[in-house]
Amino acid sequence: GEMEAGAAAEEKKAVEPVAPQNADEEAEGVSAAEKKRLKKLRQKQKKESEAPAQSEALPTDGAASAAVPVTAAAAAPSLTPKTEADEDQEEAGDDAHAGEAKKKKKNKKKKTAPLPSVPLSKQFPTLQFPMGRIEEYSGDARRPITEEARERDRLNEGMLNDLRKAAEAHRQVRRWARATCRPGVKLFEFVETLENSIRTIIESQGLSHIEAGIAFPTGVSLNHVAAHFTPNPGDENVTVGEGDVIKIDIGTHVHGRIVDSAFSMSFNPELDPLVEASREATNTGVRLAGPDALLRDIGAEIEEVIKSYEVTVGGKTFQCKPIRNLNGHLLGPYTIHAGKSVPIAAESGDTTTRMEEGELYAIETFASTGRGLVVDDGECSHYMMAPNPSLANIRNPKARHLLAHIQQNYETLAFCNRWLDTAGETRHQLQLRALIEARAVNPYPPLVDTRGSYVSQHEQTFLLRPTCKEIISAGDDY
Repeated sequence: GEMEAGAAAEEKKAVEPVAPQNADEEAEGVSAAEKKRLKKLRQKQKKESEAPAQSEALPTDGAASAAVPVTAAAAAPSLTPKTEADEDQEEAGDDAHAGEAKKKKKNKKKKTAPLPSVPLSKQFPTLQFPMGRIEEYSGDARRPITEEARERDRLNEGMLNDLRKAAEAHRQVRRWARATCRPGVKLFEFVETLENSIRTIIESQGLSHIEAGIAFPTGVSLNHVAAHFTPNPGDENVTVGEGDVIKIDIGTHVHGRIVDSAFSMSFNPELDPLVEASREATNTGVRLAGPDALLRDIGAEIEEVIKSYEVTVGGKTFQCKPIRNLNGHLLGPYTIHAGKSVPIAAESGDTTTRMEEGELYAIETFASTGRGLVVDDGECSHYMMAPNPSLANIRNPKARHLLAHIQQNYETLAFCNRWLDTAGETRHQLQLRALIEARAVNPYPPLVDTRGSYVSQHEQTFLLRPTCKEIISAGDDY
């Protein structure tokens, strides 16, 4: 009797006329429950009208029909009638799924950034480029700002504007790099895309980096490799792995004025303190920098910061260590290491060398879970022409041709195998080896700590101006 009553009720519902789409908005005095019931009924009839004709022949006893596809059987309505509470729960679930999808889409949008492609001269028609972060000198470096100091500042405006242009290119490409680099990314394609973007926006002369361009091959060193790794031809399938920490070291320059700045990204939350250790250590070094600052003292403070961090990986805890045989460095025109070094460990360096007004530095710090020492290991990708190379010991005409290409396109800036291949200097390995043996070119192999360890890096470029300290490479990211 109950089944017959239920069937009759269903039949009554099926033939009951449905109000027009906006009836519940037009009808006065219709209860909220009735409006909801009409909405449910419209949705049900719409689904039934869109269902394939074969669904009408579905068996009602639950038996499977061989002639009906599984998808159609799955689309069949349940034989158990749904209560109003069930329908409310389904509706809430659908809303939740829609909200979650919208949230994921929104988050995804936040992580993307367009590849920079507009030349900086068009972005800044006055050719005056954004200033870096300004910090007043503190402690022993504090000094009165005199008219004489302001005049010395004005004399450096051209050089400073070149640095600011190089820094703006750096900020724009690293914004894209941060948004793009993730597990699964192929590093060869990643660095090629990034470097081509630099050439475009900084307006290099083709592949030549003499007037403006890339100061050194983009470093993408993973895990225990601290520095000097960029993919070689043949490394096209090297990818970022789940759980890796990557150091992205980018160099730009305009008229030889170099901006050298690096940051780390971790894809394992356990390694986040390691990344934070090098970030805070670099900020500490930059804060302490100033005219007359003793380089050795800066190194001691940097080590103290790094050692204050611990990292627990896979249940094992490591105290972070500075890499004692890596340093920050003075920058010169077309020269990445111009003499003075900024240690990142206590009792490193001499006891007398100090910073001076007008100097341009790159302070870089490395935090490690390994020994805190690096050695050369692995296939070399970075090279640099020696200053004033002699041709006396180079008899091979092809080697001489390769040296002429290096002088014409890079001078004393670093270069890599990828760039030689792109320029048409394929099969250059024998000639490059001959130049190395003749000491016309110096190799810089990857620098690695203990295999299985992790290393992070952060680096900033700053200028000790007569009136203040300008962190040229600073951005809203670090």
